Amino acid sequence: MKPRLPAEDDDLRPEYDFDFSKGERGRYFKRLLKEGGNIAVLEPDVAKAFPDSASVNKALRALVEVARAAAGPSRRSTRTARVRSAE
Repeated sequence: MKPRLPAEDDDLRPEYDFDFSKGERGRYFKRLLKEGGNIAVLEPDVAKAFPDSASVNKALRALVEVARAAAGPSRRSTRTARVRSAE
């Protein structure tokens, strides 16, 4: 590998001069796929009620089902039924 030459117009401080040659490509990619990438931060009092992400997901799924049941079936327009029956 070639030695790195300092840039003429490099205005970064020396402590910000990172050596990316030691980096590992995709180091956290598998974990991101496994655990997921969406993060929601819970308030401390809510976090006490849920020991892990599985319990949060279970509670949210139950809430979605309750909301769907409370909304009931959607009403269809009676106008289209009348128009078709008149034909």
